[in-house]
Amino acid sequence: MVWKSRHLELLSDGEWVGALFSTMLTNLVDVREQSPISLEDGPSEISLYDARHLTAIFPGTLNIARQLGFKHPRVYGDGTSDDWQMTTDQVLMLKRSNGTFEILAVSYKSDLAALTKRDRQLLAIEKEYWNARGVTWILITADLFEELVGLTLRGSAPWALGSEASVAERQIAIETVAQTIGHTFTYTVNSIEARLGDKDLAQRSLWQAIWSGEIPMDLRRGWRPHHPIKLLSHDAFAALNPVAARRTSWN
Repeated sequence: MVWKSRHLELLSDGEWVGALFSTMLTNLVDVREQSPISLEDGPSEISLYDARHLTAIFPGTLNIARQLGFKHPRVYGDGTSDDWQMTTDQVLMLKRSNGTFEILAVSYKSDLAALTKRDRQLLAIEKEYWNARGVTWILITADLFEELVGLTLRGSAPWALGSEASVAERQIAIETVAQTIGHTFTYTVNSIEARLGDKDLAQRSLWQAIWSGEIPMDLRRGWRPHHPIKLLSHDAFAALNPVAARRTSWN
């Protein structure tokens, strides 16, 4: 998956869909996938973006595992072993309206019920690592969002994450959707194309406006182009995204 000209290394379909949800956040500055978390005590990861946070020290995973009474993961090979550096699937850097930065840490698992006791211990270490730094950590599983939403995002991602349409081009898509409510999706896209003069640009303008919430389309539509666009309230649209809503499967 390519986001802002950078290829994101994703290890599962769950991480792929999760990353698509993340790229819909309009205040997203950076995504660090498979991000290592510190074994030793040290400053918060937010210090990479704001040097004022360099002086505060927080516990690493070795100390946290000890505090929780869990065995820290180790790696073995060639007759030796060492402490394993854990990772978080995606660390999102967000920019607040006042200009300050905020981290959101996100992990993905396909099924909470399938987790072993050891899986849960490792997730508990990871969660406490981020909690100690004042960072919200969420665990996304497939039951937190509707399958049709994930399929719609996967199918539209090439346009939504493609070359950026201008504000004016997105505005044409917004106006055209408002004027063609009740018509088929194909009719709406063709109407946008008629104004912009290019099919690919029409799709990019439309999907990028949807991705940003400027067109709060119901993403539970599936692939059928003869279905019309259905609009939601902005709150209902945001609720379709478990990352934006910060839902978690972990209590």
